[in-house]
Amino acid sequence: MARQGLFLPPHKPQNKDDLQALIHQLGFVQMDSIRTVERAHHMILFARNQNYKAEHLRQLHEEDRRLFEHWTHDAALIPTDFYPHWRRRFALAERCLQERWRLTGAKKRSGDERTIAFKDAVVQVERHVKNSGGTRARDLKAMDSGYKSKKGGWWRWHPAKEAMEFLWRTGALSICRRDGFQKVYDLSERVIPSEARKKPEQSHKAFVEWACDAALDRLGFATPGELAAYWESISVAEAKAWCADNLGTQLIEIGVESADGSPPRTCFARPSLMKGIDDLGVPVDRIRVLSPFDPLIRDRKRLLRLFNFDYRIEIFVAEAKRKYGYYVFPLLEGDRLIGRIDMKAHRNDNTLHVKALWLEPGIKFNTTRAKKLDAELKRHTKFIDVADLKRESDYLKGQ
Repeated sequence: MARQGLFLPPHKPQNKDDLQALIHQLGFVQMDSIRTVERAHHMILFARNQNYKAEHLRQLHEEDRRLFEHWTHDAALIPTDFYPHWRRRFALAERCLQERWRLTGAKKRSGDERTIAFKDAVVQVERHVKNSGGTRARDLKAMDSGYKSKKGGWWRWHPAKEAMEFLWRTGALSICRRDGFQKVYDLSERVIPSEARKKPEQSHKAFVEWACDAALDRLGFATPGELAAYWESISVAEAKAWCADNLGTQLIEIGVESADGSPPRTCFARPSLMKGIDDLGVPVDRIRVLSPFDPLIRDRKRLLRLFNFDYRIEIFVAEAKRKYGYYVFPLLEGDRLIGRIDMKAHRNDNTLHVKALWLEPGIKFNTTRAKKLDAELKRHTKFIDVADLKRESDYLKGQ
């Protein structure tokens, strides 16, 4: 929790430099289009500081260029200091995507023609962006006017949109801003500062070392699988090899007890971790609503093992089969995950509606806890700029 920014004073004033430092500490902030209450990246940052301002995040990305948007395990805002490391990801993405298209095309009679058409779309899209500047996918509709989508077709999107995504994933284009939540692309040379783009390319060995080092800095302790999953840039085998190579010099093995009753897990950590644990202090004793994409809970297996909290997003679960709800938020109290809440901002009536609250076994909804939750919900009404808070009459479940 300390490594994930959850021991920081949540009421402390925060300027742009403070926000940049927090994102650097996290490594990235995941983005998601769903806005049940507020979008994921805003909720992640607000959970750590109630004085967070979305405008500061926009400026860091779109004006100062101290953040860039790309892929970790999903779309994310990432410190531009890390951009040189993403050049390895660009090259890997290009090889993987081209191989996927080659195999897909080979299964179809018109595979060669499709490949040629796609390569032509890539050239056209890059030329269009170079001449026109900031471009959205919908600005390219004219290029796709002759395309007819067929069930089981090769492209997930129309060719021009697929080409634009390819150019972004492989580094030729960057996202210069968002209009609403629509990506606007431009040439990377016009978006990414030259000092980040022109750093010498690192070896693959150096990239693996960076990925493992940087992941361990943000996890505190981890298995090789958890190190590999943090950025989703290397394999578990590469992380295992890095751990073995550094054991006894830069790393120690520790046994970590499991909160869910499973056997202790052997993890890797830096020797300094054990010396500094007693100096961490404790997190603020308040209730905080976490985004489903918060980095503390993103690794669901690690979450279950360390917090005994079994969590999943039920967006893609049929309504009749959902255990909780469409988009339910975990509740963190101090250092314990105590439950989950189903709530939604209804901007047409300027109200945050609380539909349901489930507490974990052994957690009682006493007066003190009810006051702490009320305070957090009121912080959220201010954060998302709605006037009222409304709870369903039967919102408290299982008490």
